[in-house]
Amino acid sequence: MSKKLPAFLTILGLTVALTACSSSGTPGASDGPTSSAAPVSATAECTESGPVSDAVSVTGDFGAEPVVTFTAPLTATTSTQRTVAIQGAGDTKTTAGSVAQVSFDAYNATTGKKVDSTGYGADATPVTLTVADSYVPGLVRAVNCSVVGDRVVAVMPPTEGFGDKGWTDLGLAATDSMLFVIDINGIQPTKATGVDQPVDPTLPGVTLADNGEPTISIPDTEAPADLTIATLKKGDGTVVGDGDTVSVEYTGVVWATGKAFDSSWNVAGPAAFATNKVVTGFGKALVGQTVGSQVMTVIPPADGYGEAGNTNAGISGTDTLVFVVDILATAPTPAPAG
Repeated sequence: MSKKLPAFLTILGLTVALTACSSSGTPGASDGPTSSAAPVSATAECTESGPVSDAVSVTGDFGAEPVVTFTAPLTATTSTQRTVAIQGAGDTKTTAGSVAQVSFDAYNATTGKKVDSTGYGADATPVTLTVADSYVPGLVRAVNCSVVGDRVVAVMPPTEGFGDKGWTDLGLAATDSMLFVIDINGIQPTKATGVDQPVDPTLPGVTLADNGEPTISIPDTEAPADLTIATLKKGDGTVVGDGDTVSVEYTGVVWATGKAFDSSWNVAGPAAFATNKVVTGFGKALVGQTVGSQVMTVIPPADGYGEAGNTNAGISGTDTLVFVVDILATAPTPAPAG
């Protein structure tokens, strides 16, 4: 029997999760955790501490199970309050689009009951959270503006959590505030950091913006007949395995027109999917590569969308595709809980 994932992972998508393809049929940005609360821009500014979050006592070392003491009911009435219980030594703060690796304990702040946990140490379940406005605002506010080594205490009102729906399975009423104690274990790079590699000059050219977003230039030649994979930057991280769940940034263009038909760079945070749940040529380009690498793959129809093409994306049955992919993280796809 596989280890049960924390409830917030299965509902909120806090791990690097397997996602379906986007409406274009190409690898799409990961669905973020949803909320019935009113839309809030949780990435616009750093969240201040307040008397409610300051009233929570948290002891214990970073990375170990925290001892959390507070007097219930604890209520954040208007917005999330965030107190840093342990100040980390990292020098890079999370911001819009950042992906943080975290551990957490979660409490119903109204009843005082612990409702979920990732675990710590050997019993921990790897978790990531993207700082993006599509996620539950209170959780984003908790992680935004953090550095590695921070232990954050955040009290989240229903208006920045699950609104008027609550969460019955965890015993959360629509009026219940939530308390999170979150350790920031790491911050994922936002672009490929590997060493530049020599590239065949007959392949499409790639120009990178300061943030790493690629512009792809198609040469005035016929597209290769076979699947072609080139490593543009070589990272020194973990090797991507077949079926692994990867976190990537990518841009795809049609060779015949040079026009982009899909890109993860258009939304905050990377895309996440399993290598065996995408078109064949895309998956083959990733398996065996290392985290930190940037890869180009030229995909003929047979390794892409075949004779049917993909009309939603403007891809015909004869179109060759070109993707440039930054590999930011990889992990085995979690087995279903049971």
